[in-house]
Amino acid sequence: MRIRAALPALVGAVALTGTFLSTPAQAAGRVYIYQVYYDSPGSDSGSNTSLNAEWVRIKNSTSSTVALRNWKIKDKTGYTYTFGNVTIGPGKTKKVHTGKGTNTAYDKYWGRSWYVWNNTGDTAYLYKPSGAKADDCTWGSSGDYRYC
Repeated sequence: MRIRAALPALVGAVALTGTFLSTPAQAAGRVYIYQVYYDSPGSDSGSNTSLNAEWVRIKNSTSSTVALRNWKIKDKTGYTYTFGNVTIGPGKTKKVHTGKGTNTAYDKYWGRSWYVWNNTGDTAYLYKPSGAKADDCTWGSSGDYRYC
């Protein structure tokens, strides 16, 4: 008798919260901006070493490998990095450096010859291939990096 009385309350709570409407991937996690290092050490000389010390790290907190093909990282100005045929494993991260370099499984290179992220404050955006915003991370003028 107690179970029958509790069942309508449980169904009502699920309807209000949408718990049963979540997909397993949503319940397990997401792909998001984990950290941005926007002020590379030393003076902003524009050297490739300095440019590559400026980066964005994304993380996959889902329990599945996610294909990043055509995912995009953008700043407020509209500078855009588009992932190629890349996957990110469950619990793993990928780092996108501003400058030039040889892509590896972990490190990707934007190939730019000048900085993207403003030291005085900016926002990094992560977009899915559909154009839907997956995440963003904003910072002000203090510090060199931000965990998002």
